[in-house]
Amino acid sequence: MPTMIVIGYRDDLDQALQRRGLDPCYIVQAPASAPEGRRFKRVADIENVQEVLRAVLAAGVADAAGVLTVHEMGVFAAAYLRQQLKLPGNADSKAALYFRDKFLQKSRLPSRIKRARCRYVSKDTSFLELSEELGDVFVVKPAIGAGSLRTNIVRSPEEYARALELFPSRSDVAIVAESFIDAPEVYMDGIWRNGRLRWSSMSSNHIAPLSAVQGGILSAHILDRRLHPALFQQAEELAAQALESLEAPDCVFHMEAFAREAGLTFGECAIRLPGALSPQVNKLTFGVDLFDVEISLALGEEPTGIPENGTPDRFYGYLLLRRSDNGALTQQDFERHFSFDEITYPSSPDAAIGPYGRFGQAIVSDPDELKLQKTIDEIVRFNEVGG
Repeated sequence: MPTMIVIGYRDDLDQALQRRGLDPCYIVQAPASAPEGRRFKRVADIENVQEVLRAVLAAGVADAAGVLTVHEMGVFAAAYLRQQLKLPGNADSKAALYFRDKFLQKSRLPSRIKRARCRYVSKDTSFLELSEELGDVFVVKPAIGAGSLRTNIVRSPEEYARALELFPSRSDVAIVAESFIDAPEVYMDGIWRNGRLRWSSMSSNHIAPLSAVQGGILSAHILDRRLHPALFQQAEELAAQALESLEAPDCVFHMEAFAREAGLTFGECAIRLPGALSPQVNKLTFGVDLFDVEISLALGEEPTGIPENGTPDRFYGYLLLRRSDNGALTQQDFERHFSFDEITYPSSPDAAIGPYGRFGQAIVSDPDELKLQKTIDEIVRFNEVGG
């Protein structure tokens, strides 16, 4: 059975690899591990490419068929491993940097693409300097971060000092500051193939991921093209312009943008599988299996089963449910009040907490996108007040 080297671990991708008859070998960041029966090596820092390569060589994989990553932090290492091991897929690690570093990415975009003003920040950069350049409110974040971790909105010198405390090193390229854009966030998941947009979908976050990191409930739903024709056209044009100017390889991509009255403003773009339950809701809505597409690209194969963009019968959305404050909320409580396509909510209040405070998760659907949005908002309120 051929081996797929995988940087990071997620259950749903593991199942997709099994369906394709591939034996994964996982490289994970300690203390994480893979399930019993799976080959894996732990590293201290998954972004330390030398350590990742050492772990792969130590694993003694003799029949590697490809490399892929389940998350943002492995994009550069995956490209580097492909180059070193002479495997299919994107092997240009320098090109991959433009999809990791937020300053490099925004700097390379053509001037016609609206985006936040962005610059590197060091411990020597003053609040006054940034406020004069970026405005009274700005955002401080890791240059190569993911999942809104260590990201803060800054409005005062005191908030700026606290934001910098999260970065102990004195690197000149570890931190960026961006002008703050106060607008709803939408995102596009898609497939870029042979220099063109092969397939895409659009979704709307109900709250910003940053708000979810700070205690909100992350949820999103697929948008109906018929209700938002101008938004879809703008997003497709923006994605094509950004991916072309950044010289994107064949990839599954995830692009975030801000929906302002004057049109979309580019947020950032990643060349990886979308996070949370986005792959599942895309498959349920459109029948497009982004896991399978990612595997095909890593094997150097032509992805199959990709339909033309069309109108689905039902629209799907997801929620990353939080543990109630008193720990008394149960899965049965949710099911008594709402209809779910899927829901998992642990019975033990001591169950593990995942990214974005995920204690449980749910998928809901409706033929009407607006009704779906309303249902998700009601489930969020139910979760927040503990029933």
